[in-house]
Amino acid sequence: MPQPRQAARVGSDNDKKRPSSRSKRAGILEIAAEYFGEHGYEDTKWADVATAVGIGSTALYHYFESKLHCLYVIMADTLESFHSDFERVTSEHEDHLEALIAALRSSYDLTEHEVLRNRVLVAEQGLLAVRRTSPREEEARELARGRTRDLEFAWGTFLARGMEQGVLPEADPRLLTRAVLGLYNSVWHWYRPNGIVALPRVAEFFVARSLALAGVAPDVAESVLLVA
Repeated sequence: MPQPRQAARVGSDNDKKRPSSRSKRAGILEIAAEYFGEHGYEDTKWADVATAVGIGSTALYHYFESKLHCLYVIMADTLESFHSDFERVTSEHEDHLEALIAALRSSYDLTEHEVLRNRVLVAEQGLLAVRRTSPREEEARELARGRTRDLEFAWGTFLARGMEQGVLPEADPRLLTRAVLGLYNSVWHWYRPNGIVALPRVAEFFVARSLALAGVAPDVAESVLLVA
């Protein structure tokens, strides 16, 4: 198991402040995402997360009702981050094809921690389909499901606009959205930060395939890729 990170010591002991409830919660989410991503959700012990964060096992329940509750929050946060980045990047480009390429490229511009969060999201997606009897777990599950729908709607709307402008050939935007996102998600089943294939190479390969999937002609895609 990875060792817990030690916070930098600044000033004297009298100067130190106890971490806020919000920062402690964020620390739990960060460590849990790394453990779930590196070792798998099922193989991660909730007590190991507590140890890595530096709190007792029972203290975890002050922030999350269960390991599953924490997982749902990680998934919801990952989806929200992906959606926010998509909206930001696409709004920065007037040309629709340039915006599409920028959005695809940006989705691979990730830290190692973000890669692990993506791996967790993809690996445990099926758990979002199962209703929970716990109110807190169910609320977090529904939030993640809602953000999945929001992300798919944003992509579908964006792709439909490209079809209206003649940038993309006519197709069912909902199916195209799921095809593009499905291709993207497939990366996180096998990609490892320390593997033999570097992420920039993965990005170059999959961005080109995603554009082909969307119906962008290879010569057009290549010309935009060279200047984008």
